[in-house]
Amino acid sequence: MISTYKSAQYITIQICLIILCSFTVPVVTIPEITIEELQQHVEYLASDSLKGRYPGTVGDKLAASYIRDQLTQSGLTAEAENGFQYFSLVTGISAGKNNHFSVNGYVAESGKDFTPLSFSENSEITAEVVFCGYGFTIEKENLQWDDYSGVEVSGKWVMVLRGDPEPEDASSIFATYGNDRSKAYMAAEKGAAGLIMVSGEKFDKDDELDDIRAHQGRVNIPVIQITRRLANIILSNEEITIEKLEEILDINLQPESFYTKATVTASTDLNVNESETMNVVASLHGNDPQLNDQYIIIGAHYDHLGTGGPGSGSRRPDLHEIHPGADDNASGVAAMIEIAEKLASRRNELRRSYLFIAFGAEEKGLLGSRYFTENPVINLGSVNAMINLDMIGRMDESKTLQIGGVGTSLEGDAIINNLADNYDFNIVTFSEGFGPSDHASFYSRDIPVFFFTTGPHPDYHIPDDTADRINFGGLQRISIFVSELLLQLDRMDDQLNFQEAGPKAPSVPRHGNRRVALGIMPDFASAGGEGLRADFIMPGRPADLGGMKQGDMIIAINGNPVRDIHEYMYRLSQLNSGEIINVEVVRGGKTEILLIQL
Repeated sequence: MISTYKSAQYITIQICLIILCSFTVPVVTIPEITIEELQQHVEYLASDSLKGRYPGTVGDKLAASYIRDQLTQSGLTAEAENGFQYFSLVTGISAGKNNHFSVNGYVAESGKDFTPLSFSENSEITAEVVFCGYGFTIEKENLQWDDYSGVEVSGKWVMVLRGDPEPEDASSIFATYGNDRSKAYMAAEKGAAGLIMVSGEKFDKDDELDDIRAHQGRVNIPVIQITRRLANIILSNEEITIEKLEEILDINLQPESFYTKATVTASTDLNVNESETMNVVASLHGNDPQLNDQYIIIGAHYDHLGTGGPGSGSRRPDLHEIHPGADDNASGVAAMIEIAEKLASRRNELRRSYLFIAFGAEEKGLLGSRYFTENPVINLGSVNAMINLDMIGRMDESKTLQIGGVGTSLEGDAIINNLADNYDFNIVTFSEGFGPSDHASFYSRDIPVFFFTTGPHPDYHIPDDTADRINFGGLQRISIFVSELLLQLDRMDDQLNFQEAGPKAPSVPRHGNRRVALGIMPDFASAGGEGLRADFIMPGRPADLGGMKQGDMIIAINGNPVRDIHEYMYRLSQLNSGEIINVEVVRGGKTEILLIQL
């Protein structure tokens, strides 16, 4: 449900928006696309005052207000709620007050001796501790390793080492089994009441506790990371240390599991932090009575990584600094604003209608575009094409411009080639419609897409993505190119003819070199713990052949629970090509079991 924002806190934020915008954002409108205006937009959106435009923050709302005002001042009509389409998202996770750990009379200190991991369930347990090596259960032709063999862990705490015996060998057969979450799922499947994880000296010489800022969904048991010092207190009855156990396991390469004779009382308490952000939506209506009910969507995400840190998406998570995001994606938003202004100045010539959308929370997993396609303000069947602008500000000396999705319509490739003759760009095209940006949400709905980018660079997702490094001349030429594309699409008598070009969802990696997939586009934003929704079913793939429908909520695979995208991917990683599995789904409030052959 969309919030009405009637709290005193929101009123205060709105006052701040009005004051800050009035002092920092001069309004200059020139019908043509100019370097000066592009620079104005980028410099404001990437300014320190917006603090990296992290979703749900004051800077995020300031950016949205600026974009809405620029669009409406150019003559566009604000859609949704005065130009804002609100939606909620999980922005992080924090430790609550009830985190406790005690063993052998020692009361540990939260944040110093132990911490709940970010995917832990909230619970309180008193139980014996069983040491289970690396927490592996591996049954492969060339490797048999079961740390749970010979011990009974049901109802007990399981303590395991993090990582694997060969941490420096990326090609090691163990490499795909060392994930913390996978070990937690395995412990839960074995009946453990909870999991205690400790870093050996080879895994982490400094023995640092993980930061729990990032929300990663939850497993159904408490998962706690402890220091080696605390682990050795647990092991004191057996007169052995965690350092020695790591050495034994890594030399012998076989299980070393035993009962520690220690009892741990521990509780975990994590708070999921939610916030609200928005898409900015404005329209420009065409004049042809036969075509003005057809829309072309121009989109660009406006959010970025805030001040960085673990879980933010920063490539330098150790730096808690403002990540300006000038190229990613103030550049795309600036172009969108200027293109809207230019089209509005020629509105009497337009045949079709246009929807300009600045998407929120793209960096969190395409959340804004996903929300829009699930809650559109227009009929998606009337959308002729979606054009996505993401990181178009770093054109280099080669003048390379990448355009994806040209194969998602029968006409797309020819249209781009025809326009390219008038520009000195080195245009590189890609047919595929799926990609790591907001156009993927529209391609999955059978809408032709065009994805414009000048590509990644060394400053991507670090604090150095600043406005002074933008090639504004290149950004101007790209913006003009896109506006010409829009006018060409507008002049066409017929709609583009959609065609599939590549998968509509990413492939899911699995252990080893082989992969299995159901053939769905899952809801990657799912974090509610109630299952995983299938947003799209790929024709002719296992899920489709097995009778799965769009909107089905997957709640179990082979009787094992699926609560979110993380557990779904873990379940798939345990399966083999050709295997027949049963998938439990909720459809229309009723539970059904589907037999699906991979």
